[in-house]
Amino acid sequence: MKRIVLVRHGESAWNLENRFTGWTDVDLSPKGDQEAKDAGLLMKAEGYTFSKAYTSYLKRAVKTLNNILDKMDLDWIPVEKSWRLNEKHYGNLQGLNKAETAEKYGDAQVKIWRRSYDIAPLPLSEDDPRNSKFDPRYAGVADSDVPRTESLKDAIARAVPYWKEVIFPDRLNHDSIIVVAHGNSLRGIIKYLKGISDEDIVSLNLPTAVPYVFEFDDEGNLVRDFFLGDADAIAAKMNAVANQGKAQK
Repeated sequence: MKRIVLVRHGESAWNLENRFTGWTDVDLSPKGDQEAKDAGLLMKAEGYTFSKAYTSYLKRAVKTLNNILDKMDLDWIPVEKSWRLNEKHYGNLQGLNKAETAEKYGDAQVKIWRRSYDIAPLPLSEDDPRNSKFDPRYAGVADSDVPRTESLKDAIARAVPYWKEVIFPDRLNHDSIIVVAHGNSLRGIIKYLKGISDEDIVSLNLPTAVPYVFEFDDEGNLVRDFFLGDADAIAAKMNAVANQGKAQK
């Protein structure tokens, strides 16, 4: 049996402020820092170990992974970073408060921008300082691959090939791999693995810093998947994620 554990990063500073983040490189909040450490302690207590790790280019995912590995005494294992695991790019919404945006445009419109499969927010302009083409970490990425906005479909188009071509084949070299990334890049991978429809993926809310375990047989078939931790606490976290984009009453 091979095991790959997916983890969404811990709460970020902009999660705390309920802002659209996307490719903006914000840090973990104090709560998110602790969530990541708790995830590492939980997996260590449950007997988990890893020999390879993957994460995105964004510090909230990188620091979550670092905290997890530190608590598991696995700081030494190889880590591969890829922009293809970055969060969905939220275009011109990046930095805006989700609840205030919902008050202005309505809950339904914000849900479309946040969770629809193939509708992207308005793009950043070419001269917008938020445009990732100005970020040195993407200097080696073709300009045509650096998004100005994305739908979930667009994010899946870069994340799933990376899963299929790099991460999943690497299971042959490792018994257990950990992937720490973002709500939407991971939703794309989960959609692919579980055959979730375009319509149903809208309702999948990934909690922060909760290990999502996928186990595969020797032929690479998915045998089972489950969240690791207290079911009630995980459900509460999922509900909190679902409510982020709603106008405040």
